[in-house]
Amino acid sequence: MKVSLKTLSDSLGLSRTTVSRALNGYDDVNEATRQRVIEAAHALGYHADPTARRLATGRAEAVGMIYPFGTDDLGDPRLGEVVAGMTERLGESDLDLIIVSARPNAELETYRRLVENKLVDGLIVARTQIDDARIQFLQARQFPFIAYGRTNSPVPYGWFDFDNEAGARAAAQRLIAFGHRRIALISAPLTMSFAAQRRAGFLSALGEAEIQSEASLMIEGAFDRVHAYEATRALLELAEPPTALLVDNNIAGVGAFRAIRDSGKQLGTDISLIVYDGVPSDVASPRTVTSIVQPTGHSSGRIIAELILDAIAGKGHAHRLAQPHIEPGDTDGPLT
Repeated sequence: MKVSLKTLSDSLGLSRTTVSRALNGYDDVNEATRQRVIEAAHALGYHADPTARRLATGRAEAVGMIYPFGTDDLGDPRLGEVVAGMTERLGESDLDLIIVSARPNAELETYRRLVENKLVDGLIVARTQIDDARIQFLQARQFPFIAYGRTNSPVPYGWFDFDNEAGARAAAQRLIAFGHRRIALISAPLTMSFAAQRRAGFLSALGEAEIQSEASLMIEGAFDRVHAYEATRALLELAEPPTALLVDNNIAGVGAFRAIRDSGKQLGTDISLIVYDGVPSDVASPRTVTSIVQPTGHSSGRIIAELILDAIAGKGHAHRLAQPHIEPGDTDGPLT
């Protein structure tokens, strides 16, 4: 039989208001009383009604992430790992992670609906853009959030990101050290922060080696496998094709890998390939694609969850920058 708040308060000889405030962590209840109430609740098997608790605290007990899902996102293992890490850490604090799929080009409407209806206590802003209207909106509303990536906002905000510029620079330097001079780059849309940062790192490495960048070898396009496949085929059909290719994201990396394989060229000898975040082993087998590797998605997800918990608690604008490294495979090598 379900134990009610009245039953619990009667057993303690306390008012229902005192018991409720003790269970919800209000600081006007002394610690001795709080512990007494918690112990009695455990002993009697009392569980607060979640709807009543939300009304009492004014909290949704959930964190939201609004995501403009495409068909390729559902098969992105990296995203799944990050979500798993966030879910685990938020669950330890009795918060749920709610992922809301937004219509293309209508994300801001979804942000406004969640904030105005108080459906979440904080938001994680994914796939940040250089000039990000979502972050501007949340800052104006003074609503707790963490950006999964950096933007050009002059107003301080909390974020988690990877050193994208350093990762792409290291990849380009590796290819240059192998003797490559015609190095191509396939990028996600450059309005996205990570893509712009990775391109900057790539160009920085070329400049340091006094290699002139060529517009025909740098292709920006849709964040999907099909575009990357077509872009790679176009690069391979140039009168003077590249001898090496860097792809700035793992979704496009799958398309690029398949295009090279279908062309009949030998990876690592005819053309070298490095992919940011790699290509899943089930796609690349029996090859291992040389990758720019970042901390595991699971650990990154836990860090993001820690940051949003701090933001909800009003602990300032913390941020964390993780460092990538090169994980050699068998798809790149010396210029032949």
